[in-house]
Amino acid sequence: MHANPLTTSFVAKLRDRDDEAWFELWTVFGPVIRAQLSRWGRGQVGAATVEDLTQDTLTALSGSIDRFDPSRGARFSTWLLSIAKHVLGDEMDRRYAQKRGSGRRATSLDESFMGHSDLLQPDDQYERLVFQAKVHAAIRAAQQESQFLHFEVYRMRVFEGTQGKEVASRLGISEPSVTRHLQRVRGTIRNHVSKVVGTYSFTRDELAEAEAAGLSGSDDLFDEAICEIHVNHTRLLEIDDSRTLTE
Repeated sequence: MHANPLTTSFVAKLRDRDDEAWFELWTVFGPVIRAQLSRWGRGQVGAATVEDLTQDTLTALSGSIDRFDPSRGARFSTWLLSIAKHVLGDEMDRRYAQKRGSGRRATSLDESFMGHSDLLQPDDQYERLVFQAKVHAAIRAAQQESQFLHFEVYRMRVFEGTQGKEVASRLGISEPSVTRHLQRVRGTIRNHVSKVVGTYSFTRDELAEAEAAGLSGSDDLFDEAICEIHVNHTRLLEIDDSRTLTE
């Protein structure tokens, strides 16, 4: 399979050590990696360690990117997961070595993920979080591109479920303006979903996830799917923030 041109371009930026590309990778997928590392650790790995391991994961990605070929058919999500597993494995090996001297038993990890196979099979929860992260990045990019008033209309109508008449009243605009702004922002989000999913997808299956999630359907289906993804990923970000604050 030939890699998507957007994917090829992004991987090239990573290989060139483009700071903006690496920061984008950290911003979009850092919360997902931290959530997965926390699941693997089963309460035995603290937030500070998870944060360090997430940084180590991206450092390891930096070291392996020159050898990575996205056209070989591995999913983007599997690539991320494999590196994170390797990094956590190194950390647990270090802990085990320290504990052997004290005679304490090593911490148990989730063997369904920490198996012996080099090619991991991510579960549905992990795949869902990765896809949500892509779409949330597209929403954020659309917000940055849109005028504040236009995106505020979309946020109120779709994310808050406010009726068009009330949106018009609260923002001091006409109802036809609400409709126009809503359509404009929806189109912008659609464009960015296509770009972001294309960038972070190495396989046809990953490219097809947007359609399967309802993001290629009617406006109503699109808005419903976007709202659900936005709410779920926002909840993940809140959990991610609280995990750091309570450490």
